[in-house]
Amino acid sequence: MTFSDYQKLFDAILAGETNEKPYDDSLFVEYVKLNLSRQNRWLKKGEITEEIKSTVQSITENQTWIVITEPWCGDAAHNVPFIARLTELNPNITLKIQLRDSENSEIESYLTNGGKSIPKLIARNEAGADIFTWGPRPADSQVVFDRLKAENASFEMQKTALQEWYNKNAGSAIQQEILTILKSL
Repeated sequence: MTFSDYQKLFDAILAGETNEKPYDDSLFVEYVKLNLSRQNRWLKKGEITEEIKSTVQSITENQTWIVITEPWCGDAAHNVPFIARLTELNPNITLKIQLRDSENSEIESYLTNGGKSIPKLIARNEAGADIFTWGPRPADSQVVFDRLKAENASFEMQKTALQEWYNKNAGSAIQQEILTILKSL
């Protein structure tokens, strides 16, 4: 699906037009509502650095960037908008969204430590070969997550700490990590 279709999916879930699992659970619908707000904030206010902007604009070969995600995913709400905005900088890059829990998802081929962690970005060249992958979250936020998990912090505490990290970071880590990857190619 396109990024526009992905955004419409949020609206459909919130309007009750989609009630497939897990969106038949009011808790997941609340996550979607919150994540839509976060995603829209980054789409409007997230700043793209000049360095990554010029690097992405200099890509001359056709690429497809696939993001495996779900509307309920908190990490996706903070990272996917920046990925989408980066792809808009270059007509040689096509963005496709795959839902992790759909039948056509490729998540099984891109597990993180054996898990289906999302979002996961896969960049492919015109021949369909993987150029790079990224995800599910910036390395520094992963450190926060791993520490809290090791401390047996509650899910609520984990969510709050990660939200605070993302707010402070304002998208700079994902941009720096993708920039580093692109410069290494």
